[in-house]
Amino acid sequence: MKVQAFIALKADFPLPVLLQVTGLARSTFFYHQARLLAPDPHEAIKAAITNIFTTNHARYGHRRIHTELRSEGWIVAKMTVLKLMRSLGLACKVRRKRYNSYQGEQGTAAPNRLNREFDATAPNQKWVTDVTEFSVGDRKLYLSPVMDLFDRQIIAHTIGTSPNLELTNTSLREALTCLEPGQQPLVHSDQGFQYRHASWRTLLKDAGAVQSMSRKGNCYDNAVMENFFGHLKEEMFHNVRHISIDVLAAQLNDYIHWYNTKRISTKLEGQSPVQYRVQALSA
Repeated sequence: MKVQAFIALKADFPLPVLLQVTGLARSTFFYHQARLLAPDPHEAIKAAITNIFTTNHARYGHRRIHTELRSEGWIVAKMTVLKLMRSLGLACKVRRKRYNSYQGEQGTAAPNRLNREFDATAPNQKWVTDVTEFSVGDRKLYLSPVMDLFDRQIIAHTIGTSPNLELTNTSLREALTCLEPGQQPLVHSDQGFQYRHASWRTLLKDAGAVQSMSRKGNCYDNAVMENFFGHLKEEMFHNVRHISIDVLAAQLNDYIHWYNTKRISTKLEGQSPVQYRVQALSA
């Protein structure tokens, strides 16, 4: 019999009788009773973990929560945070398969100039982009973001009901407005039909930008954007009922704003993309 159950029975039966029936030593009983009635030594940090988890919409795993705790002054091991989160039932959701925009050999492909070198030393050196799909009932919604690899910030995005040329070209046009004189970014994508089209290549050429494409069927060549889509769907979309594509579109805009301004990254020294950029440029 577990000691906890034994203690629960104590209210209904005399202690000597229970000790005799179970063969449990009197000292053992009082030792475990004192342990169960003692204050939880992790009560305060559990409250802090729960607060960080809920404040960030249940989107943080133990690594980011550990980073937040350290910034608040807590001294705790990363695996302790994981253990406490499990005891509290706090867990992120599993990622699912992404939308594939490749539709065969159409238009012109570009070489993989990015070559998985995902770091940039200044803004507007390297951009990555892609399209992802969302299903709401029998309707579809598509997101086309452009990310600056300097700080992983989404500098432009477009949402629409079709993964057409207008969707991707509009997000690129918006991103190009961020360029300062003389800046000519490397713009990387997969080999989706939108990026092989003449209109996309013309926008890049007119801006002096350089086009780069992943090798066919190789998602790792655009791993940073794949990672963003994975987090977005894990943290905002999956296991949440969206009543319409209009509601989902509004939530996507809210998520991207939160991602840029609030969501911390260990790669960015525990800062959000906007915070990292402000600090880097001021330095």
